Amino acid sequence: MQFFGKATRIDFMGKRWLAVGLSAILIAGSIAALAMRGLNLGLDFTGGTLLEVAYPENVDLPPIRRALAEAGYDDAVVQHFGTPREVLVRVAPREDVTSAEIADEILKVLAEAAGGRVEMRRQEFVGPQIGEELRDDGGLAMIIALGFILLYVMIRFEYRLALGAVAALVHDVIITVGAFAVFQWSFDLTVLAAVLAVIGYSLNDTIVVFDRIRENFRKLRKGTPVEVVNVSLNQTLSRTLMTSLTTLLVLVAMFFLGGEMIHSFAIALIIGVLVGTYSSIYVASTAALALGVTRANLMPVPKEGAEQPRGP
Repeated sequence: MQFFGKATRIDFMGKRWLAVGLSAILIAGSIAALAMRGLNLGLDFTGGTLLEVAYPENVDLPPIRRALAEAGYDDAVVQHFGTPREVLVRVAPREDVTSAEIADEILKVLAEAAGGRVEMRRQEFVGPQIGEELRDDGGLAMIIALGFILLYVMIRFEYRLALGAVAALVHDVIITVGAFAVFQWSFDLTVLAAVLAVIGYSLNDTIVVFDRIRENFRKLRKGTPVEVVNVSLNQTLSRTLMTSLTTLLVLVAMFFLGGEMIHSFAIALIIGVLVGTYSSIYVASTAALALGVTRANLMPVPKEGAEQPRGP
């Protein structure tokens, strides 16, 4: 495979233990951040107060967000609802303050910012019990997805490669979620959807690499497992990088041009694509080698009754 006009011969596996050390540091830091700081859960998980208000004319959202932030509601979620004149505001619950009091205060802030021209359309309270169910169902969905991925790769390839693929996916999920714990970015259902998308992206990348590894194990008879994996990674490098770069171009455009509501979703995918590309090259293959994958494990099983080659 040519990369920018030249065949690459990078010794990826020669540096695999440095990569293992880096991954261990990132995973340890992510787990520590999750244990000590936790996730800054969004309203989808925590519940809160929801208000729908209407203005006499079209309004921009940034001034509304600034007014709420100045009033102490910097975590409020503000978005258009239906038309540019209608705005939906969601605020997390607060201790010793009722939902009605929060709604009245927000309406007062919005009215002062708009010169009194705000009409209340709807007021609701979303209880935290719903958030707990969403959180539990989302975590269960992720575990089930990883279980089926393990089964699929085991059937398609071999259990050592399957464990390597799942190790890479767990690695990607922990680091992506850990970044949200470290920087305390809001973690809501859109971010959870992005994490699940990262699993699919990383798996696709890993499957491409494993396909080439299996092919080269059958083709390169004299190479050691490390040499075969190195050759395979170099052959798929251009495809891996081009896929990642084109995906990142879209995600960066989403981050800067998609509006505030999609920032967390875009940044989760950006981190996931970067980490997923790295894990497809290093984590999955390193784990398979550590588990002792060899040429014999990936050779096709002879069919029963197949004609055996005759001797001389």
